[in-house]
Amino acid sequence: MSGLRVVPTWRHGRERLYVCGPDGGNVAWYDRETGRVNLIGEDRRQDVLEALKPFLTGPVTVGPPPVPTPAELARLTLHPDDDLAPNRPGEALIVALDRDPGPAHRIRPDLRRRALAAEQTVGEALDGLEGAGWHTLHSVPLPGGDRIHHLLIGPGGLFTVHALYARKQRVLVADPMVTLGRREAEPLLRRLRADADRASYALTAEVRPVLALAGPADLRITAPPRGIRILQDPDLPSLARLAGVLKPADAEALHAMARDRNTWGRV
Repeated sequence: MSGLRVVPTWRHGRERLYVCGPDGGNVAWYDRETGRVNLIGEDRRQDVLEALKPFLTGPVTVGPPPVPTPAELARLTLHPDDDLAPNRPGEALIVALDRDPGPAHRIRPDLRRRALAAEQTVGEALDGLEGAGWHTLHSVPLPGGDRIHHLLIGPGGLFTVHALYARKQRVLVADPMVTLGRREAEPLLRRLRADADRASYALTAEVRPVLALAGPADLRITAPPRGIRILQDPDLPSLARLAGVLKPADAEALHAMARDRNTWGRV
């Protein structure tokens, strides 16, 4: 018996199977998504493959861990408290609702839960673009208590994406005002431009704003708003068709910079 055991873990939404020795130290790990077995020491190759045999699916590559890129090295230096990458869609609202869930029975719906539903719907759609070379950060905190709902980085550039719950409601956009159902109009597009400007300052790169509407019954735009894309949540995958702005290495570097909480401390 080799004494090795396999421990499954999830990290940033990806499954890894770690192979541990009798002392608990890692000797290898298997990344299902890339189909690669990374060996820390070549001397345990056969034992590692035997331990992983029940878990391997299809052909795999076996070898030492790949040399990290500069962007990956930058990520490795982050303290866990400063790394925004693990944030879930609506992270700030999830934390707020955990701390103060509100009364169990209430006459009116909790608007925080509706906002959370919108951020989760939009966030799930944006996370689906990752295979096309895009990266998404969720619930990016800004000084003063503000935050960017989603930051999208990829071949087509950088975008701040604001999720708005609009389920079965009519939405009227008359730049900069947005009217949702029977509510009073508010200058939401002005705020979206300000958030994009703050992100541009922090990342020293052009960032464009997007308003993502979750489930509207009807959308009417009086005139194309200046510099803002307005999309319904089913149309968000269309952003993956944008290209020609960032090279892969540049997108990786900006993602590494953006995921550091300290990047946003002075905007």
